[in-house]
Amino acid sequence: MAIEVKIPAVGESITSGVVSAWHKKSGEFVNEGEALFTLETDKVSTEINAEKDGVLQTLVAEGAEVKIGDVVATIEEGGGDA
Repeated sequence: MAIEVKIPAVGESITSGVVSAWHKKSGEFVNEGEALFTLETDKVSTEINAEKDGVLQTLVAEGAEVKIGDVVATIEEGGGDA
């Protein structure tokens, strides 16, 4: 089952940000708690971590502007058995 990676709310007045850098590539196995990407806003820069172990599939490119709540990737659980 795939888990959606969404842009979290990072402040009351912040409605969007930029995926400034992916720390993991699409197709890579990620562990829970690992940094997936850095989200930059006009007020804060924060790393977004994996919620589960699995294979990452990115849906947006580095430098893309995203809104709070947007799905930017999925993590397919159980993909590390191969």
